[in-house]
Parts: sequence; structure tokens; C-alpha cells
Amino acid sequence: MDTTQAPARPRSLIPLYLLLAVSLAPVLFALAAYYIPALGLRPAESNAYGQLIEPQRSVPAQALLPLQTLDGQAFDLQSLRGRWVLVSADESACPESCVRKLFILRNSHASQGKNVDRLARVWFVTDSGQPSEQILEAYKGTHMLRADPQQLAPFLAPGAPGQAPEQAVKNGMWIIDPNGNLMMAFPGDADPLKVRTDIRKLLNNSRIG
Repeated sequence: MDTTQAPARPRSLIPLYLLLAVSLAPVLFALAAYYIPALGLRPAESNAYGQLIEPQRSVPAQALLPLQTLDGQAFDLQSLRGRWVLVSADESACPESCVRKLFILRNSHASQGKNVDRLARVWFVTDSGQPSEQILEAYKGTHMLRADPQQLAPFLAPGAPGQAPEQAVKNGMWIIDPNGNLMMAFPGDADPLKVRTDIRKLLNNSRIG
């Protein structure tokens, strides 16, 4: 009987090549996405209507931004942590531009359907006057808080050189995220539908708040 063994066949390297290809694929894909924009693999830039605030600014401590309700009770803005907060600021007389901001934020809030409880609204009243009964009734549910514009401006509008604090804080609307960070700003004359759409996107895409 011939007991001579046949020489072993060389192992195929194909499995090794496949393993290397699988391992390298994510790296190669990422490099292609970054360095070859024409491939259309790079994530789209933010298409938010509002301006993203970078870096985000944390809500000031109560000692740095003391707030009071209209009846004189101290209010800590940190108590709204865990919810998305829609913010505007203006004098108590609330001219037409002020009413427009309150209207936009109220309607944007009310239109969020099942997410409505994830939101809160704040109007910083920047003087010692009393808003009219009409305003109080129309925007019931808004936290109306007295705030010194000198203390408010560094938080809401630090990048408004040459403007008095009272004016700087009137020129916009803002969103505070559930972690207590000011993260988006809108102009005071913003398109209401686009503001509402941005808020809806934030709520739908966020796992917080």
C-alpha cells in the first residue's frame, strides 16, 4: 500500500482579504465622504432657519440673573430644566413688535401636538410696569418674569455691540434646551411658519426633554 501523503494545498487567502475589506470599508467610506464632496456622501449642513448659538451659553445662576414673577415672587429659571423653553423679552407696555413675538411663540408651542408638554414659554419683562389685562389674558400660560436688561443682555445678546441692553434683548427670540443651554436664536421679525418648523424638528429629533 502506498502511504505517501499528498502535499497539502496552500490555504486560500480570500477569507483574509474579505476580512480586511470589511474592516477598512468604514474608514474608506468616511474618507471619501469628507474629501470627495461630489460623491454626495457628506452630511448636509444644518438647514435650520434659526441661528445655532455656538458655543451654547448656560442659563445663569439665580444670583447672576435674579428673576421675579409679576406678583414679586422669586423665580429660578433652572426650575424649567428638562423642557424646551421659548424665550422673548420686552418692556411691559408690549408694543406691536412685542405682541408679534409672543404670538409666534405661543402658536409655535400650541401647534406641537403630542409634544406640547415638552415646551415652556418665558417672557422677560424688562421694566417695572404692569402688562395690560388684554396681554395677560391672551398669553396666559407664559411665564412672565421681570428681569434687569443689563443682566439679561450678556446671556441673550452678548454679540450686539453698540446697542443698549434694553434694545439688544428686544431684537430676537430664543430657545433654551432641556439641559439649560441657550442654543438657537431667531430675529424678532422671524417667519412664524419657519420658527414653528424649526421647533418641530428639534422636538422630533431630540431624545432629551
